[in-house]
Amino acid sequence: MELLSIQSSVAFGHVGNSAAVFPLQRLGIEAWAVNTVHFSNHTGYGAWRGPLLSADDLREVVQGVEERGALARVAAVLSGYQGAEEVGQVVLDTVARARELNPGAVYCCDPVMGDVGRGMFVRPGIPEFMRDRVVPRADVITPNHFELDFLAGTTSRTTAEVLAAVDEVRERGPRTVLVTSVLTDETPSDHVDLVAVDDAGAWTTRTPLLPISPNGCGDVTAAVFLAHLLTTGSTPTALQRVTATAYGILEATLAAGTREIQLVAAQDVIADPPDRFEAVRLR
Repeated sequence: MELLSIQSSVAFGHVGNSAAVFPLQRLGIEAWAVNTVHFSNHTGYGAWRGPLLSADDLREVVQGVEERGALARVAAVLSGYQGAEEVGQVVLDTVARARELNPGAVYCCDPVMGDVGRGMFVRPGIPEFMRDRVVPRADVITPNHFELDFLAGTTSRTTAEVLAAVDEVRERGPRTVLVTSVLTDETPSDHVDLVAVDDAGAWTTRTPLLPISPNGCGDVTAAVFLAHLLTTGSTPTALQRVTATAYGILEATLAAGTREIQLVAAQDVIADPPDRFEAVRLR
């Protein structure tokens, strides 16, 4: 199975494609990376070096991939952080072309915009672009709880309200939604939930809340969820496996005492996630 991933890249650490490609490969998926930036490190350090690629550069790379015959073979296109509307348009054009060449191609969008406590951290205009232009074109989206509320125009404090927000977003296009970092009035203070919804139902998993929040976890989660969704065709199975994977990576990172997620140390958990967290049906 082949997949095209359009995301940022860093030389040091793991975010964007530098977080997504290795887990995909460990799961047996050929992941073709189209890098939107190539920075020395993620911007959370406050200083970084390296180029931001232009939309024209990205189009050239995608065209070259197509000329090798690879775009016609991809089962899915995955996208993450989109720093400008021009980059987002390249993603949408790539998805349209991939679907033209292979009508079964899936588009998975991680609508990276903001988070609880930080608010929106993308430049003005990007959240609206994601909501109005990108998300409606996606088959699968993986927002966090904060991003889901923005997309739906709601404030969800209960599980029922989260499901209502997901339904509102699903009415606009995406059929499968994974919501990460879900914290409702029903979530114990020392735990965190994930919620996944598709046409067949809705499920949730719950894990202990670890005292770390490293960059790149969302990028890994989107990639791994998509991989298991593609290979199993089952949303609850993908939810269980991505929950065990993400938690295992965080455990390894906490044990190592590092700022960067420990993908290599946790690669066995990525390749063979344990049956650790049950996906409980919500409806």
